[in-house]
Amino acid sequence: MSKTILVTGGAGYIGSHTVLQLLLSGYKTVVVDNLDNSSDVAPKRVKELAGEFGRNLSFHQVDLRDRPAIQKIFAQTKFDAVIHFAGLKAVGESVSKPLLYHDNNIIGTIILLEVMAAHGCKNLVFSSSATVYGWPKKVPCTEEFPLSAVNPYGRTKLFIEEICRDLRNSDSQWKIILLRYFNPVGAHPSGHIGEDPRGTPNNLMPFVQQVAVGRRQALTVFGKDYATKDEFVLSMSMNWDMILSSTELLSTTFFVIRPTP
Repeated sequence: MSKTILVTGGAGYIGSHTVLQLLLSGYKTVVVDNLDNSSDVAPKRVKELAGEFGRNLSFHQVDLRDRPAIQKIFAQTKFDAVIHFAGLKAVGESVSKPLLYHDNNIIGTIILLEVMAAHGCKNLVFSSSATVYGWPKKVPCTEEFPLSAVNPYGRTKLFIEEICRDLRNSDSQWKIILLRYFNPVGAHPSGHIGEDPRGTPNNLMPFVQQVAVGRRQALTVFGKDYATKDEFVLSMSMNWDMILSSTELLSTTFFVIRPTP
């Protein structure tokens, strides 16, 4: 029997790529997204790219803080695991609107975890961030590096990680994987899904893309004051990491990944 995965934020950049690979690997996939920084075009294109597997995708425009709506979705479907992408992610905005970020990211996650527990779904992959390392004394970072977020966005990710650790310590039935990554770039080889945020982008690559297609006249490169080197990861590689992490949560006898041709 096919397993069912809930993907929060599945209409977003990383989420949509992951949803596509889940579908192509034969999993029923339910997407929950409030479309705050995305569009319902992404799920539609994912369904098209998935071909015959697209019939296994369903989409709900719901905010994680809407507890009754989340409870209804869990009551309707038995989920084997959750991949949690949903959340605000602009560092600069988080500095000017910290309460918005704590409310959206942390409260939304707590409600999700409570509903998961109530329905016996205790397998979670959480999309964290390398911002939890703050300003590491040396690079590259390892998982053993001290955690010290330096902005509200990073702190919401770190707080959620701590909540997950506390949850696992309190109940050994929980299986949780925390994934931290740096700067995802790229798009699907088809060109039909990629990073296309609402409003002004917060990352370099969307600016480059918007100039290339004529939506912006010129590219302004910021950050010349600092000789800071940062890591990046290609989106197609990262969504495989997400799914392979899910494999560790679920029995490998049924969680088989088939690469895209």
